[in-house]
Amino acid sequence: MTPSPFIAVLAAGRARRFGAPKLDELLAGQPVGSWVLNAVSSAGLPAGAVVTGPTPPDFLAAWPDWERLENAAPERGLGSSLALAAQAALQADADGLLVLLADMPLLDATFLSKLAAAKPPAATEQMDGSPGVPALLPRALCERLATMTGDSGAGRFLGEDPATTLIQPPANMLIDIDRPEDLARAAALLGGNRA
Repeated sequence: MTPSPFIAVLAAGRARRFGAPKLDELLAGQPVGSWVLNAVSSAGLPAGAVVTGPTPPDFLAAWPDWERLENAAPERGLGSSLALAAQAALQADADGLLVLLADMPLLDATFLSKLAAAKPPAATEQMDGSPGVPALLPRALCERLATMTGDSGAGRFLGEDPATTLIQPPANMLIDIDRPEDLARAAALLGGNRA
C-alpha cells in the first residue's frame, strides 16, 4: 500500500472579498471549512494540519484530530501558508504533501482519493488547463516551498514540471467561496447533490 501524503488545508486567508469570516458561515447546515475536512475523512485519508491565521476559525474546534499550524502573518500571502504546510510535511517525513483549500466545499471524496493515490506531482486541472489545487506535491518540491513567501502557490512549479499529472475534477468541484454570492451558488448546488 502506498503511504498517505501529509495533508494540509490552507485556511489563513483574510476573507476580504467575503467581508466576514467565511469558513464559519453555514452551508447546508455545516460550516464552510468543515466540508473539506469531511471530504478527507470520507476519502479514508488521515487527518493532517489546517494552516490558519492568528485567530483560528471556530469550526476547527469540532476537529480535534487535525493539527493547527498558525500563520502569524497571513498578509504575507498564500506562499507563507504553503511554506508552513511544506515544513510540516518535511517534519513528518512524508513522501508528499496534499494541499487543499478550506474554502472549496464541493471537494469530492472520490476525486480526492484518486489524487492522493497518484504519483506526485499531480494536480487538479483548472478550467484553463493549468495545474492547481487540490494538488499532490513531491517531497523535493516541499523542500523548495518551505521558504516560500508572497501570493503565489505551487502552480508555477507544477506547470514547469513535465512530470505533473493533471486530473480532471468533477463538474463544479472547483467552486471556492470568495464572495457571498459564491456561498449562495454552492448552497444551490448542494441542494441538488448533498443536502
